[in-house]
Amino acid sequence: MLAANDADLVACAQGGDVDAVGELYDAHHEHIFRYVWSRVRDKQLAEDLTGEIFTRMVGNLAGYRPTEVPFRAWLYQIARNLIVDHYRKEDGRSSLPLSHAENLSGGGNHPGPLVEQKLVLERVQEALAQIDPLQREVILLRFAAGLPLQEVALSLDRTVAAVKSLQHRGLKSLRVALKQV
Repeated sequence: MLAANDADLVACAQGGDVDAVGELYDAHHEHIFRYVWSRVRDKQLAEDLTGEIFTRMVGNLAGYRPTEVPFRAWLYQIARNLIVDHYRKEDGRSSLPLSHAENLSGGGNHPGPLVEQKLVLERVQEALAQIDPLQREVILLRFAAGLPLQEVALSLDRTVAAVKSLQHRGLKSLRVALKQV
């Protein structure tokens, strides 16, 4: 089956097409995983939560209505809610340091770039932890997950103008925090 976009795939999946579910998974798995990983900073936990996100996607697909919110934004809502639930269960416990991250670039035999990359990512994570949680969420959805403003707004149930403002203030706060770490 060759479907042109998420709407076609969702319609097919809602009609019972297992291949369409697989294509939705293939199309979104990597981005969802990166978003979750940026939030929990633990590869194994991110893999587990990503699997649960797609399990919930399949379980709730029959009730999804494309006229309400784009599929990708709906998927990020599921991811965000699951992460919030996870931290509630963990009593807000802090996540593991980014030093547990594996090479994101696929790397080679030279450890220098990997070490440098991990140090930069760790510094960014420390700075992100210092800014407003909603601003941090906008920055992660926009830049780690790569969502456009409209989808971030839908995922967070905010207006595009509010997301732009949060992004602007968040980036400004992040610059200040990066100078301090």
